[in-house]
Amino acid sequence: MKKYECTLCGYIYDPEVGDEDNGVKAGTAFADLPEDWVCPLCGAEKSDFEPVE
Repeated sequence: MKKYECTLCGYIYDPEVGDEDNGVKAGTAFADLPEDWVCPLCGAEKSDFEPVE
């Protein structure tokens, strides 16, 4: 699965890891994150993330 990077702080969302601290289980694709999910480091919205090549 593709990783996504926060364009504001550089946090990388890795679907293989998820975001357990915020209730997102490992294996959750970025597209499947809740619309109200925000970057755990800076609070940026999903729209502030870009795919990592």
